[in-house]
Amino acid sequence: MTTMKSIARRTGAEPPENFIIQLSGVEKWYGEHRVLTNFTAAVKRGEVVVLCGPSGSGKSTLIRTLNRLEEINAGTIRVNGQDVQGKRVDINSLRSHIGFVFQQFNLFPHLSVLENVTCGPLWVNKADRQASLEMALELLAKVGLGHKADAYPNQLSGGQQQRVAIARALAMKPPVMLFDEPTSALDPEMVGEVLAVMKALASEGMTMVCVTHEMKFAREVADVVWFIDQGELLEVAPPEAFFSAPKHPRAKKFLSDIHRH
Repeated sequence: MTTMKSIARRTGAEPPENFIIQLSGVEKWYGEHRVLTNFTAAVKRGEVVVLCGPSGSGKSTLIRTLNRLEEINAGTIRVNGQDVQGKRVDINSLRSHIGFVFQQFNLFPHLSVLENVTCGPLWVNKADRQASLEMALELLAKVGLGHKADAYPNQLSGGQQQRVAIARALAMKPPVMLFDEPTSALDPEMVGEVLAVMKALASEGMTMVCVTHEMKFAREVADVVWFIDQGELLEVAPPEAFFSAPKHPRAKKFLSDIHRH
């Protein structure tokens, strides 16, 4: 695990090509309600960023703007050099190169586990069928589900379905993976198996941006924590600094509330 490898509120100390995600002055609102305010931050390649903050603080909205599941009202977002909000962007192509794991598993119920993992390479990338099958089996083995290739989603536990969803996202060979509270829909005993897969990806150098309430995961795996409240990025720090000595008053209250509960 590396130490802090990213910056927020760019200082210009790093060349732009070192960053796989760049947000500058991002604004998002619904009518009078501001969800994101002047959000400026950057993520380096190979970095694990954990977004934390109170419920309703804008974390999930932010992560959904990175692959344009949410439109923004102002500012710019670049992922792997591409302007996400560009007028000529092929949205389907954009999303196919950004792995996204949702709270719900969103597996195709009528397809087997193996078919769920191969559908992206085969349908979107028009990849070779045999090569796609071999890759899918390798990915299922990677997430501990090689023995479930012929099963269907309704035959799997929630934790197993989420691991299949991760394998499916990885099958597109994305340069970055986004996780939007991937364990929030799971029973407590299933959380660990999904976090273990995420930890393994982090150890292999996968760039990851994670919205999660699993603070133990943030402590152990994150390179940097972004604390968000009321749509603002209020603190950026390595996990050891954030959890032991947060600087912003709202971050202090957030951690205090967690400890109290």
